[in-house]
Amino acid sequence: MEIEQRQSELVEQFVALAKTARGRAAAELIVHATSHRSLFAFAELLSMPHIIELQGTEHANFLDLLRLFAHGTWTDYKKNASQLPTLGIDQELKLKQLTVLTLAETMKVLPYDLLMKQLDISNVRQLEDMLINDCMYAGIVKGKLDQRRRCFEVQFAAGRDLRPGQLEAMIQTLANCLSTSDNLLLTIEEKIKWADSMNELNLKHKKEIEDKAEELRKNMKAEMEIRGTQDLSFGDDGALVMDFEEDRVRPKRYAMRR
Repeated sequence: MEIEQRQSELVEQFVALAKTARGRAAAELIVHATSHRSLFAFAELLSMPHIIELQGTEHANFLDLLRLFAHGTWTDYKKNASQLPTLGIDQELKLKQLTVLTLAETMKVLPYDLLMKQLDISNVRQLEDMLINDCMYAGIVKGKLDQRRRCFEVQFAAGRDLRPGQLEAMIQTLANCLSTSDNLLLTIEEKIKWADSMNELNLKHKKEIEDKAEELRKNMKAEMEIRGTQDLSFGDDGALVMDFEEDRVRPKRYAMRR
């Protein structure tokens, strides 16, 4: 997708700059990255050696800020604002956009009340403007605003950086899904075998019935042929006599002169 291509290009640019930026320059690079309107992925920058070197220095709070933008939300910032650098307007907007992404990861229908609380937005009009202009137009989410139900229905959301340990959890989840799928497949295969077996039994039973019906027809035909011969006789006067049933009750005799 276009946003993914754009992200990849921006990440490469900042990673290249981080190879030479140290100390104060690395801190300024973090400010620049977290303020950029089109950058929403920070894991690669966070793993750069010169960025990691900020830990334990006078610029360590900028490293914490980068971690917040990689994994945190606006609520997380408010809880730790005193230990973090003051955010600029662009950084505030970026963190709120990332907060929307975090919510969209776990919920496909985002109530307006929840969004306004998480984003510190006071009214619906301001919230909808933010979702349209700063989220959907930016390409990080797609969805539908439902004013009647007061919610945002998420159709697509760009992924955020994985939190520490999240990859292992995802791998375990996928492994569990694979195991469940394997068990389900075995169950389906057993059901198919059972169905095939029942079908064979049904076909065999049907063949047996057809064979018995055919045998019965042959026996009836033979019996009718035998009985047909036995019903012919000659009277005292030499006439050929055939017996018929009338209304299957009274026998009548008809003579044929020879």
